[in-house]
Amino acid sequence: MNAAARTRAAMPRIPAPRAPAGTSIQGTVRSTPAVAYQRVVHRMFRREFRLLGDLALWASADDTDHAAEIVRHADLMSRVLLQHHAIERDLLWPALFRSLPASQHDATRAIMTDWTTRAAALDSTARDLGTAARQWTVAGTSRARDAFVSVCGRVADAVDVHTAAEEADLLPLLGAYLADGDWAAIRRSARNPFTGSEQMLVLGLALEDACALDRARLLAGLHSSARTAWHVVGHRNFHAAVVRLRGAPPAL
Repeated sequence: MNAAARTRAAMPRIPAPRAPAGTSIQGTVRSTPAVAYQRVVHRMFRREFRLLGDLALWASADDTDHAAEIVRHADLMSRVLLQHHAIERDLLWPALFRSLPASQHDATRAIMTDWTTRAAALDSTARDLGTAARQWTVAGTSRARDAFVSVCGRVADAVDVHTAAEEADLLPLLGAYLADGDWAAIRRSARNPFTGSEQMLVLGLALEDACALDRARLLAGLHSSARTAWHVVGHRNFHAAVVRLRGAPPAL
């Protein structure tokens, strides 16, 4: 069996689009546009960082073309994670705190302090992933590849813990207290450092296994030009990028 076939056989199955009842927090959190966005982005991070390690593990260490695809994707996912945390830290959580009743302040302040500590540690590990990726690219050895796989696992484990705590502690508050208008203002003011092709790839990954309602909300939150770009060329380019990376088409 060749390397590509081994990879396809061993990779975890990418989940198909799911029904709202299949989400772990559905029914306990009021599903607002902000909550839907957080939910699909968390799911994307959990899947992609775990999948990166599997892809690298089954890649030949000296297969420079495939290694380059994996390393580019690791770099993109790390940058998206860092940007996501920056938006939460600088815009989302302050807006949520301002929306809370005074009786919630002390407890929520403690939750946000815990979030800040976890996010900082995860950001540091994500930067370690970039270092390991560059070393694999330069060395092209099994040892460098395995070091990259190990850091992927550390990032994936940390993402699991971090997003689970956020969904348990902060998303209920987000659904209950943050106004949709405040969320729209955050989306408008957030800095976007990514290229157009990177934005379309991330959008596709976020939509890939989202339920129909969350997909609709995520697309509705985009500027009309971004929605048009997705339908005209973004979806096609996303499909091609995923096939290059995984050796198999996306669920979307």
